[in-house]
Amino acid sequence: MIDLPHCPKCNSEYTYEDGSLLVCPECAHEWTAGADTTTSEDTKIIKDANGNVLTDGDSITVIKDLKVKGTSLVVKIGTKVKNIRLIDGDHDIDCKIDGFGAMKLKSEFVKKI
Repeated sequence: MIDLPHCPKCNSEYTYEDGSLLVCPECAHEWTAGADTTTSEDTKIIKDANGNVLTDGDSITVIKDLKVKGTSLVVKIGTKVKNIRLIDGDHDIDCKIDGFGAMKLKSEFVKKI
């Protein structure tokens, strides 16, 4: 019996081989055998306007008046946003702003509280 490594994401012991890849059936993570366990999504670092590293669940403050596309509303400078979620793309912060609802923001227009 071959002793396969545990999943680097969820630490599941039920990994299996699929060709040259190792696969976790619990979280669907795939990686190559012998490679280090960090992936490109783990190494992407998102920073605020001051250079502080942002993480999921952080609280931020808007540092510039931001027009909301498609409406006449403006997110004012100093607006506080709690519990952000980092995503891939041009607008790399997904959040809910009181009075506006769900929005996506660019990290260059916010600072960490």
